[in-house]
Amino acid sequence: MVTQKKKISILVPCYNEQDVFGIMIDRLNKLAESDEMKNYKMEFLLINDGSRDKTLTLMQEEAEKNSRVSYIDLARNYGKEIAMMAGIDNVKADAMVIIDADLQDPPELIPQMIKLWEEGYDDVYARRVSRKGETWLKKWTSKKYYQVLQKSTNVPIQKDTGDFRLLDKKCIEALQQLREQNRNMKALFSWIGFKKKEIEYERDARAAGSTKWKYSKLVGLALDGITSFTTAPLRFATWFGAILSFFAFVFAIIFAVRTLIYGNPVAGWTSTFVAITVIGGIQLLTIGILGEYIGRIFVESKRRPLYYIEQTHYCK
Repeated sequence: MVTQKKKISILVPCYNEQDVFGIMIDRLNKLAESDEMKNYKMEFLLINDGSRDKTLTLMQEEAEKNSRVSYIDLARNYGKEIAMMAGIDNVKADAMVIIDADLQDPPELIPQMIKLWEEGYDDVYARRVSRKGETWLKKWTSKKYYQVLQKSTNVPIQKDTGDFRLLDKKCIEALQQLREQNRNMKALFSWIGFKKKEIEYERDARAAGSTKWKYSKLVGLALDGITSFTTAPLRFATWFGAILSFFAFVFAIIFAVRTLIYGNPVAGWTSTFVAITVIGGIQLLTIGILGEYIGRIFVESKRRPLYYIEQTHYCK
């Protein structure tokens, strides 16, 4: 009796990756043809996230000659988080591995992930012990962000991890039910739970091309993660306002007593200016925090589809 091979989909979000595309496909083909993967059916599910270069053309050409290649061409650039979700929605496999096209995450780790999956783990995620090709500022801010997120939410967030992971079919089906517009997939992977296992690796520099993650996008992603998984900023604003109100009440009593005892001398303008500036700044800060949450409520209330697809091609 012939045993049907389990299917493993390698999900690769792509945005303007023409420089690294050929190298990436060569590495994935080499992996699929290795002895370690001979008992599995491999699919490369490529997501074109509105690329403006030749990425889509390269996908189409590769699909014509490579029976392992499937691709989804999104109608525009929705961002990596939505591009990953488009792949997750359309994957049909026993397990899926998410990996970046830049090859900072080595595909050669995938057999190790599959081995742990076969042992019963549902989510095998890779934790970075080093990050080549990245500035100290990016490493430091990333570390601090994960520390803040871990301390402000009751969801166990894995630190120093990206999207490089293997997910069992049950994890895929769980993620397919989460339809919020403001997404932070790294936090969602933690939120769904299931049996997780960590492996460590040294992250390489990009194989070719340049990063698409500017600091403005990283800040936006961080805000989505914080506002989606914790109300700690709102609680902070509440306590901060309560503490300031308490001190204002105490100072009001002190000034009233001083006026009764010593009269009402004309005070300097400096203290008044400082007080107004500080309180005004705090008010704007708290309004900004409220605005971040209200803005996300506004977006979610529209219930728009996460994405639209221009064209697809699925391997047999």
